[in-house]
Amino acid sequence: MIVDCTWQAQVRPTDFLLACGDGNSRLTSLKWSQWGPNTAVATGTNWVNDCKPYCAAGKFRSYPVTVRLDKPRSWSKHQDRQHYTRITLTYPDSHPEAFQPVTTTPLWN
Repeated sequence: MIVDCTWQAQVRPTDFLLACGDGNSRLTSLKWSQWGPNTAVATGTNWVNDCKPYCAAGKFRSYPVTVRLDKPRSWSKHQDRQHYTRITLTYPDSHPEAFQPVTTTPLWN
């Protein structure tokens, strides 16, 4: 499972908010080709605010992305449940300026 911004457990979500504080990065149209105990893989779209000239006036741009979830650990809210704690975004074409072509970040617990 994956834990979202509101501390809810999700399995194979079709949408997932990455930037909880400001909503400036969101995964949409996720199609999961794998969802196992150690790894999950999906393709979809990452909508990212370009924040130009600043975030409130920015435009959302879409980027095709492959999403990989891994590093399952016990969830702090429910120790008996495992959740993915790391996300890797791979952009096959262009990518947001603030991101690398392959970007790996921890997920909240």
